[in-house]
Amino acid sequence: MSRKVLISGGTGLIGTRLAEMLIDAGYEVALLSREAHAERFRRFHWDPRHDDIDENAVPYADYVINLAGASVSDGKWTDERKKEIIDSRLQGTNLLARTLARDNHRVQTFLSASAIGIYGDQGSDTVDENFPPDPDDFLAEVARQWETAAQRVQALGIRTVVIRIGIVLSADGGALPAIAKPTKLGAGAPLGSGKQYMSWIHIDDLCRLFIQAMEENEWRGVYNGVAPHPVTNREFTETLAEVLHRPLVLPKVPAFGLKLLMGEMSEIVLASQRVSADKVLQHGFQFEYPHLQEALEEIYEPEE
Repeated sequence: MSRKVLISGGTGLIGTRLAEMLIDAGYEVALLSREAHAERFRRFHWDPRHDDIDENAVPYADYVINLAGASVSDGKWTDERKKEIIDSRLQGTNLLARTLARDNHRVQTFLSASAIGIYGDQGSDTVDENFPPDPDDFLAEVARQWETAAQRVQALGIRTVVIRIGIVLSADGGALPAIAKPTKLGAGAPLGSGKQYMSWIHIDDLCRLFIQAMEENEWRGVYNGVAPHPVTNREFTETLAEVLHRPLVLPKVPAFGLKLLMGEMSEIVLASQRVSADKVLQHGFQFEYPHLQEALEEIYEPEE
């Protein structure tokens, strides 16, 4: 039986690990990339900015996983940067939707990334997949448009799964190394009030979640890609310091200081999102790292 997976955004943090785990599980993997050279994985050229995709790319695949999108945490959110963040998601997703509308392929399932940023800042309230997008939040609007583009594939009759990804914990990139750096130097501190909730997930759990959603036909629609035990920023900082065997000696970093430093992008670390994992648990997904301490220990203990 053919088991071929095509990944957009496959050279990013999540895509790199997901491709490795798919290979280990017996799948063949190819990447959509603007770079022509091949390394470990077969590559098909695409350039969503110019509406260009190799005509052999989608016919190669049984499954398509859409992860492509510019990082929201690289640089301040100027108007130009905001446009890049949105365009990098919509152009690629819309190009895949138009290509999947043709009848020259055998794609069974389309999985697309989204983000828990769609919920905006909800304080200590727990939110699930039925909670509406925040109408006044930039990241929420990005995710809403991204999901709307993915729904165009669902309208074609292709099983479509959208994973709203939380804070991904990995030593290889993403938010964690930046968060951990001051703590490693003995200068860690909660950010803002420290009361804001962080809904996180270990990268291996996230990749296994994508694979299970890809393999099992009952998965359809939107799911939160978060661990079942979110923590406050203070709890996160204290647990990280404990795992790294570092003291917390500084007071909280004030919100106004972060806003001066980061501008509008400060909402990434100041917004509170207490996101439910109940739906994926009800679908039988089992987390290897359901609690923060064990997730951080898996990442950092080998360093000791």
